[in-house]
Formats: sequence, structure tokens, C-alpha cells
Amino acid sequence: MPRAVKFRTRRDGSFNLPDAVIPEAVPPVDDGALDVAFDAAPETPTGRQLRMARRIAQKHGIQANSDADAVKALRQRGIDPFDRANMLQLVGTKGGIVVPEKHAQVPAMRREGAAAPIPAPLNPEARAGEILRIQRDIARRRRRRLTLLGVRLAFFVGLPTVVAGIYYFAVATPMYATESEFVIQQADAASGAGAGLGGLFSGTGMATQQDSISVQSYLLSRDALNRLDAELGFVEHFSASGIDPLQQLPPDASRDAAYELYQSMVRIGYDPTEGVVKMEVVAADPQLSASFSRALVGYAEEQVDQLTARLRIDQMSGAEASFAAAEARMQASQGRVVDLQEQLGVVSGETEVSLIYQQIGAIETELRAERLALDRLLANRQPNEARVEVSEQRIAQLEGLLGDLRSSLTEGAPGDTSLARVNAELQVANADLVTRQLLLQQAAQQLELARIEANRQVRYLSTPVPPIPPDEPTYPRAFENTALAFLVFSGLYLMVSLTTAILREQVSG
Repeated sequence: MPRAVKFRTRRDGSFNLPDAVIPEAVPPVDDGALDVAFDAAPETPTGRQLRMARRIAQKHGIQANSDADAVKALRQRGIDPFDRANMLQLVGTKGGIVVPEKHAQVPAMRREGAAAPIPAPLNPEARAGEILRIQRDIARRRRRRLTLLGVRLAFFVGLPTVVAGIYYFAVATPMYATESEFVIQQADAASGAGAGLGGLFSGTGMATQQDSISVQSYLLSRDALNRLDAELGFVEHFSASGIDPLQQLPPDASRDAAYELYQSMVRIGYDPTEGVVKMEVVAADPQLSASFSRALVGYAEEQVDQLTARLRIDQMSGAEASFAAAEARMQASQGRVVDLQEQLGVVSGETEVSLIYQQIGAIETELRAERLALDRLLANRQPNEARVEVSEQRIAQLEGLLGDLRSSLTEGAPGDTSLARVNAELQVANADLVTRQLLLQQAAQQLELARIEANRQVRYLSTPVPPIPPDEPTYPRAFENTALAFLVFSGLYLMVSLTTAILREQVSG
């Protein structure tokens, strides 16, 4: 079979052949093979195939009016117009220029450039040497790339990791961390229906969660820093010359820098599931670290007491003021009753009225008896006038006395208050006194309830894990920190490398 050659056709009909085209001899065509080729030929050739068939017909001196006539004429002569071997006959090798036949009316091909020399075939030894040279070049490039990768890793990952390791192992000042835990507790809530839904959370961390968060915020505030610095010299301790430069606080540092260092040296966490506040205080001296921790626990206890102090004071002050006012009103009402009794000379108006009614009843009984006795005297034919006169005088005296007693109930003596008015004033005063006494009892009950509620609002700070100074330095953790530095620098290098590779690929594409 002839060797296939790829070529392109321009729009004007000329050919653009490769630089080196080596024609091969076309073997003689058998008649049986021609029949098979004709049968295998496509029934609907493309336009390019038809144009090539017409050029082949012109080369063989066949005049055709159309491309289809050229195909038929070539097949009648036993030439396959669609075979690549026949197409190569159109190409000449003289200077890479296509030279058509004199009678063929095909435009000459335009020269694209000088044809490249045909390379000589390589013997097996030269081929093996060339392959070895290529392999060595590939290996040399790989070694160079690996060397550059190692240099970059050593500079961007290894060197920073070594510097970090030297700092953690040899330069960093040993720091001692004192750990402590404290819990904010609440007094037991009142049992029964009066406790309400608040009793459901008593004894759990939910009851004091807000107080624990408030204490945590206070211990991390500037006020706590100022108190700790004023009492134990926090800033002075971290400004000492024995601390490494990265952890040392400059002598002329601002309060913001001191506060930032304070936040890094004092770590406080709250566990809402258990209601425990965990605190870690770091210092260069273990005893001083424990002193800092104990001072902060004391500040937390003061803050816990202040959280409910105002509520308790307000509750007690209101109840006490109400009780004092009720007591004063009761005493004033009682004094008014006493004054009325002294002014009127009556201890009890009801008693006085009952006595007068008893006297009136006795006088009426006696008056009725005298009248009956007078009637018996007058019933005689000759009554004793002396006895009748005495009886009449007695009746007149009893009637006068009865009138005086009845008038004393409503009118009274001239210049005096009637007994009815005295009784009414005493009843009003006594009723007011009874009301004031009831109000005083209610105020006393409210005062007692307020005292119980105030006691229930009290918060207690207990320290299950007291601050104890450590024996060995807690920080720095040299190996862990060095490994972390290696991972961080490796991750940064990997991200930068991937970003650079992606950007380079996007730009080159």
C-alpha cells in the first residue's frame, strides 16, 4: 500500500504540501482489484474528492465537462480517482513546486517556502544514543526541579520552622500557669406553688448562667486589670528584664498593650453544661501566678455579691419602709383614741351607754311601781292625803331623773358633749385603730417575705479547685509549638504554590 500523505487545499484550488514528500512507486493494478475498488467507492463523494478526480483526469489527458464525467472517465480507464496514490501523481518533487502537464489547465501551485531536506534514516546505535540523551535530559530537568523545590521548601518552610524551634527551645521564658475552678451557687428556692417555674432550674447551671457570664466578663475587663496591677504589680512583673522580648511588656507601654497582654495571660472559660468557670493565670513566677489567681477569685466573689446586693437592698428597704409607715399610723390612731378618752372622760362609750340604759330601766320600773301605789291610794274612799302627796312627789322626782338620763344620751349637760357623740367618735377612732393594726400585720408579713426573698437572692461562690502554684513550667510547649509552626508554614506555602500554578495556567491558556 502507498504511504498516506496529509495535504491541504487552499480556497483558490492550489495545494499546500508538507516540506518533504517522498513518492513511492505505484504497483500495477489488477482488473479484479479495480472492480472491487469501484464497488467500494462511495456513491456520494465530497466536493473535494470530485475536484481531485477532475485534476487527475486532466493529468491523464481526459477532457471532461464536469467532475462527475471525470470520475466516470477515470473509472472506464481503470483508475480509482479517490485513491491517495493517484493523488500523489499530481505532485512533483522539483524544488517543492507543483508542475502540471502541458495540456492540463490546472493553475500552478504557489511556492510557500523552500523544502526542508529529507532527514537520513537513523541506524539502531544512533537511535539508542538519541533516546539515552533524551532520557538524561529529562532526568537532569527533574533533578533541577527537585533541587529548586527543595530550596524553596527549605527557605519558606524549613528556615521559619527552625527559627521557631530555636525560640521555643532556647529563648522563650518559662511560664507557670495556675489553674482554678469556681462555681456560682444560689440559695434554695422556696418550695411549693409559690416557687413557680423558677424552681425547676434551681440547683442547675441555668439558674446562675447569667451571673457566671457577668463574672467572666468582669474578670477580663480593664477594671480587673487595674485592680490587679495596683495590688500585685501585674504590669511591673511582665516588664522585668528576665522575660524574653516577645513576651516582655515595654516599660513605656500603653494601657492598651498591657490590656492585650492581660487577655493573653488570663484565660477564663465558662462551661454552661456544668456551670463551672475555669480560669488559668500565667506568670513567670509560680507563686506570683497563684497570687494573681487568688486575687481574681476574690474579685469574682465581690462581683457576685454586688450582682444581687442592689436587688436585696431594694426589696428590704421597701418592705421596711412600708412596715415603719404602718406602725406609725397605728400608733397615731391609738394615740387619738386615748386622747378622746381623756378629753371626754369616757373609757368606753358603749359601756357608758349600757349603764345609762340600765339606770333608765331601773327608774322606769320604780316609777311604774310608784304609780301603781298612787293608784291604790286614790282608789280608797278617803285616801290619806299625806301619803298621796308623798307618792306624787316621788313620781315627779323619778320622772325628772328619767328625763335627765335620756337627755344625757342625746343632748348632754350645757358645755359638755353628748354621750352619743362621744360614743360615735370613740367608735370611729377604734375602727381606725383596728384598720391600722391589720395593715401593720400585713406590713410585718411583707417584711418577713422580703427578708426570705433577699436571702434566696444571695449568690455564693465556691471554689472546688483552688489556685495552687505549679512545680514545673507550663509554657512554652516547645515540641507542640514547633510542629504547629511547621504545619502552618507548610500550609501557607502549599496555598501560595497552588494559587501561583493556577494563575500561570490561566495566563498561558
